[in-house]
Amino acid sequence: MARTATRKAILLDDVEHLGHRGDVVAVSRGYLRNYLVPRKLAEEATPARIAEVEKLAATRAAQEARTAEQAQDIAATLTKTVLTIPARSGPDGRLYGSVTAADLADEIWRARKIRVDRRKIRLEEPIKAIGSYLVEIDVFTDVRAAVKTQVVQAEGFEFEEAPTEVEAEVEAVAEVEAEVEAVEEIEAAADEAAETDE
Repeated sequence: MARTATRKAILLDDVEHLGHRGDVVAVSRGYLRNYLVPRKLAEEATPARIAEVEKLAATRAAQEARTAEQAQDIAATLTKTVLTIPARSGPDGRLYGSVTAADLADEIWRARKIRVDRRKIRLEEPIKAIGSYLVEIDVFTDVRAAVKTQVVQAEGFEFEEAPTEVEAEVEAVAEVEAEVEAVEEIEAAADEAAETDE
């Protein structure tokens, strides 16, 4: 019974039932030569390449641990942050325009000098009204922060409030009364003029 010759291979991509990218696996020489290498799924593992892959994996693991720790610090800072975003709005509080994830990312940079990718800001749709919001941000894998955001009326922007129904009616009655008074004055002046002519 012939034994199949095996070779060590470094996976360049995830291969089902075999391993994940970067894994060093033992495969048959034919499988490596005829299937994995032509499809750029693996390369033959030399001792130098195995050492390089192991060193790279150790470096990545150290960076991820450091990044996860930094992410916790950033998340803690963001959670304590209250963003205040001035915006122009109408009397009903609806904005002329909207506040987007990009606006929030810019405001976080201005307030805390922390860069946040706008795509990591969980805003299903832009904010379109004055008010307080709790916006979630994916800082890192399994690390999320909730940032309090207040959208307020922009300073120096005055809107003219539309009159209420009662105010509009009172205004209309006053206008009619003023017209009646003016007509009465004209009639009185005409009567007076007629009397002096006689």
